[in-house]
Amino acid sequence: MAKGRKKKYTYSKGRRKTATATLRLYDGKGEFTVNKQSIGKYFPGKASQVVYEQPLLAGECLGKFHGRFEVRGGGKRGQLEAVRLTLARALVKYNDKVYRPLMRSAGLLTVDARVRERRKAGQMGKARKKKQSPKR
Repeated sequence: MAKGRKKKYTYSKGRRKTATATLRLYDGKGEFTVNKQSIGKYFPGKASQVVYEQPLLAGECLGKFHGRFEVRGGGKRGQLEAVRLTLARALVKYNDKVYRPLMRSAGLLTVDARVRERRKAGQMGKARKKKQSPKR
């Protein structure tokens, strides 16, 4: 590759709860990194692997792409689900006619909008916990 020449990539962004993930998706070998670590190291375990590979399996393109995720905020589960949404969106952006029906039928483009309920003033710490009333 010539010096100063940039590789072509597809950019996408996804959120879940308070976690945000961005992705640069390239054609190629099939290795993904999250915050400069391999995805298997950042999200260890078989259950996590099943979640982040869902868009690739639904689109039948496991091993055809590689990319770099930047993840910020939230906990590990929220970050993992943000990564899944981001990858599904990137595939749709890459080839809309092929991947959109596959991602839509697998339910991977639907945003889960649930977030933690805020704590109300005058209560006992949690969102819905109430003070105990006296018996007599």
